[in-house]
Amino acid sequence: MLQTVWVSSPRTWALRGPGCHRDGKQTSWKCGFVRTIIQHPCPRHDPKGPGKASMLKKIQICLCFFFVSGILYEISLLSGCFFSYMPMTKHFLTPEQVLNLGKSIIFLETTERLEPPPLVSCSVESAARTYQDRPVILFMKGLTNETALDLNSSYAAFSLLSSMKNVFLFPLQMETVFQETPLLQWYNQVVPEQEKNWVHVSSDASRLALIWKYGGIYMDTDVISIRPIPEDSFLAAQKSQFSSNGIFGFPAHHKFIWDCMENFVLKYNGNLWGNQGPFLMTRMLKTLCNLTDFKGTEDHSCRNISFLNPQRFYPIPYPAWSRYYEVWDKSPNFNHSYALHLWNFMNHNRKAVVAGSNTLAEKLYKAYCPTTYEDLIQNAELRDFTNSEDAV
Repeated sequence: MLQTVWVSSPRTWALRGPGCHRDGKQTSWKCGFVRTIIQHPCPRHDPKGPGKASMLKKIQICLCFFFVSGILYEISLLSGCFFSYMPMTKHFLTPEQVLNLGKSIIFLETTERLEPPPLVSCSVESAARTYQDRPVILFMKGLTNETALDLNSSYAAFSLLSSMKNVFLFPLQMETVFQETPLLQWYNQVVPEQEKNWVHVSSDASRLALIWKYGGIYMDTDVISIRPIPEDSFLAAQKSQFSSNGIFGFPAHHKFIWDCMENFVLKYNGNLWGNQGPFLMTRMLKTLCNLTDFKGTEDHSCRNISFLNPQRFYPIPYPAWSRYYEVWDKSPNFNHSYALHLWNFMNHNRKAVVAGSNTLAEKLYKAYCPTTYEDLIQNAELRDFTNSEDAV
C-alpha cells in the first residue's frame, strides 16, 4: 500500500500512499491532512576510532527504532486516505479484513431478499455519510459469493450501495460468525424451520457475535443516522429502565457482550419475541446497574457503559411511529438525537416515502440519504410514469 520514494537528497525519505499527492514542494507529500517526511535513519560508517563507532551504532539503533515507529504511525494516519481509493480495491477484501480495520458500522439482513428496500438503503447511506472514515457493512443472508458479482446490474439499491466508497456488502454466514462464541452450540442444535421468530432471533444472535469479535456499532436497518455517536461502549434506552438492542456499540471482546451471549443460550425462548433482543439487553444491564428514570435529556452511566437517553434514538416512541409518515406543521429539529429509529417492525401497512408528499420521513431522506431519495424514489416514480405512458 505504501511506497518509499527518494526526495531531495539520498538521506531523506518520504512515504507515499495511494490517493496521496505532492504538494508542490521538493520534499513533501500530502495525504489529506498528512504530510510525511522521514529522515534516513542509518548514518554512514565513520572510520574514526572504536569509541565513536560504538556511539554511532547506538544512535543508529535508536534512529531505526524511531524510523519503524514513524512508518507504523503514518500507516495509521493513512486510514484517512483509505476510503479515497477503496472503490478500486474493496471488492477484493474479505469481511475479516474490513472488520479488522476497526470501528465498523454493522447492519444485518437476515431474510433471503436481495433487493434492499429504500429504508434499508437510506439507513446504510446515512451511516456512510455520517461516518465517512469508518467502514459501513451490510451483511445479507441471501447473498452468496457466487451471486455477489451479478447483482450490480440486477438490483438498483445494491448497485447504489456498492458504489459508496466506505460501504461493503457481504454474505451473512452464520456458522462462521458464531465460531468461538457461546452461540455456536445453540446454532448447531436449533431448527430454524421450527422457529416462528427465526428472522429476528438469528439477527439478535448475529449482532452480538459480530460486535463481540470485532467491535464497532450495530444498527437496525430502519435507523437513519444524523450525527456521529460520541460513545464507544453504549446501550440505547428505548424508554426509562428499558434497553433496546436496535443500536448499540462496544469495543471488541467486551465482557458485557460475552455475558449477553451466554445468557442468550441459557435463557433461550424463541417463542417469546424480544426475549433474545431488548429483553436480554435489559435484564443483563440490570445485573450491573440500578436503573432509574431519565430526567430531561441526561444520559446514565454504569460500569463504564453509557445508557443513552431515549431522545438519542427514539425521540418519537413506538406508539407514535406513524408520525414519521405524516406532514408536520413544524418539523422537529432532533437536536438531542444521534440517529432516528423509524420502527419498521410496526409498519404493517408498509407506509413508504413518496416524492412530493412533504412528510417528515421524506424530509429525512432528502437531508440524510439524498442519493437513495433521488435514485430509488424520484427515479422509480418517473420510471413508473414512463411505463404507464408507454402502455397507453
